[in-house]
Formats: sequence, C-alpha cells, structure tokens
Amino acid sequence: MSKPHTKLHKVTASDVARLAGVSKWTVSRAFTPGASISEQAREKVLKIAEKLGYRPNLLARSLSQKKTQIIGVVIDELKNPHSMLMLDTVTHQLQQRGYMALLLNIGSGDNYSSVMLLADQLQIDGLLFLGTVLTDDLVRVAKETHKVPLVQVCRNNDEPDIDVVNIDGLRAGKKLGELLLAQGCTRIGYMMGPETSSHHTQRLDGLKLALNEAGLDLDVLLCTGVYSRERSYEVMSEYLNTQAPHLLMDALFCENDILALGALAALRDRASDHVISVVGFDDIEEASLPTWQLTTFSQRIDLIITEALNRLIDGKATPDGVWSQGELRIRRSHLRLSDEKQGTHKK
Repeated sequence: MSKPHTKLHKVTASDVARLAGVSKWTVSRAFTPGASISEQAREKVLKIAEKLGYRPNLLARSLSQKKTQIIGVVIDELKNPHSMLMLDTVTHQLQQRGYMALLLNIGSGDNYSSVMLLADQLQIDGLLFLGTVLTDDLVRVAKETHKVPLVQVCRNNDEPDIDVVNIDGLRAGKKLGELLLAQGCTRIGYMMGPETSSHHTQRLDGLKLALNEAGLDLDVLLCTGVYSRERSYEVMSEYLNTQAPHLLMDALFCENDILALGALAALRDRASDHVISVVGFDDIEEASLPTWQLTTFSQRIDLIITEALNRLIDGKATPDGVWSQGELRIRRSHLRLSDEKQGTHKK
C-alpha cells in the first residue's frame, strides 16, 4: 500500500512577515545588503526566517533590480585542459562573489545564435569569453543579442567593444625564444593551431623578435588547424619523415602545451640522434609530469580571471597589474642533448 502524498508548503516572505509582525517589504529589505531597515528589525526577521527555513527568491529579486547575478561564460575548447583550468577558476571566483556561471559551449561552431538567445532570455549581467577564437559571426551575434559588458581573456581581438585581459604575449614569446637561443639552437620552428592573426596571442611575434635580435629568421612554421594532440602528432611526424636529417630544426616553440605534448610524442616515437628542444605555453597540469617535464609559460589564470571579473562586474581595471606578466616554468624539454647528459640547465 502506497503512502499518501503530502504536498510540502514552501515558506514565503509573507509567512515570515506574518510571524515577525512586519510587512513583506521589510522582509525583503532584511535580505538586501545596504537596504534601509533598523538593525533590530533585521535581526528579528532573520531569526524568524532561519527558524522557518525561509530563503529569499533571488531570481525574482534580481529581475526586479534588473541584475540577475549570472555571468555567461563562453568557451570553445572544452577538451583542452587549459580551458578546464580556466572554467574551474572562473566558476569558483564567481561563486565567491555571489554570482552564477551560465556555461555557453560553442565548440560545434554552428550554434552561436541558439546559445546566445538562451543567455539573453536569462538576462545575464555580462559575457566572459575564455580564450575563445572570436569569429565574425560570434562577434555579430554577441553584439546584437546583448547590451552587457563583454570581456575576453587569454586572447586578443580586433573588437573595440570587447575588453581584453591577456598577458603580454610578446614578452612571453620573446622569453621562450631567448631560452632556446641560450641552448645554442639556431634553427627554430613554431607550431600554431587555428590560423588566426599573430597578434591574437603575440607569441609568434615575440619569438620572431628574439630571433631577429640574434640575427636569425624563423626556420619553419607548422600549422595544425586545431589545438589537438593527435593533429600535432600527425603534423610533427610528417615534418620529421619528409625533411632531410641535416635540415631538421633544433627547437620547436608550440603555441600551447597540447600541441607541445603531441610534438614530443612524435619525437619519441621516431628513433633519431637529432635532438629537437620543445617548449609549450599554458602550463597545464600534465606539463610537469616526469614523463614530459615540459618547459612552458604559465599565464597565471587565477590573476587573469580576477582582473577580468573586476572589469566585468565592478568596472575596475588595472592595466599594468602583475596579472599581465605570467611566469616562465623551466623544466627539461628545452635542453639540448649535451646538457641532458650533464644534468645541467642553461638559462
């Protein structure tokens, strides 16, 4: 025999008001920071609300204030560990500020309008692009659908209406280039993902600057088209199999760590006495494993996200803050064979 179903009564503001002997609006003010209400009345309302198990309807209150406490987080590389690090950081920081994240996955590339329409219907307070490649269609839809702040992190763009929070990629790229030059490398290549303008990350520009100052040119440019370890492995393998041994590069600067790990795997699977130094970018968790010991550059996502949310939510910016510098992570993948045998690190 089934038990009779009893419909539970959800405690409302009116219930609290009736027991506290105040108006429903007084209850609302008791839960609104900075609202005009005496401390005695606030304490009385909060005490009764706790006893009844009452929680204010934040959605209804936010709509009345024309602020939902929801930030749309746009991402297109969920398979990339660096993207997951960014997502983990931004959700934690938003929750600490009393905000919620609405994840907008545009990885398929053909659903911009539908996901942006959803964000618009939920009346988000802003859009944060996590390292997203901003296509013309995406920018158009974002601008047409919303009249909210737009901020992009970890990638530059050409849109004056979209604020950018990105480290000094030119400086970072130059540092990695100088590190490879210090190893005695003279034929240095670069592996990129999607074919976007170089100033979107400036890493290649920084490498070229270091090479030019040393009187050298870029030896080879490899393009994978996507940030994929598998694709990087294929492109690197093809290069190794088709290039004459005496013409092989000495070092490879990869646009991110995912590409670097694919390139390192290809090098390991090809038995050769020719050593190619490899550096990456992002400092994903796997980069520090003994298997790879990848020398890379950390963008300090924690600092970047803090700066981005300060701009998005508070309208406050610190253009020359520490967040813009990032940190070099020196391990072993950049070392030449002679250094490996001696167990030394040249810097």
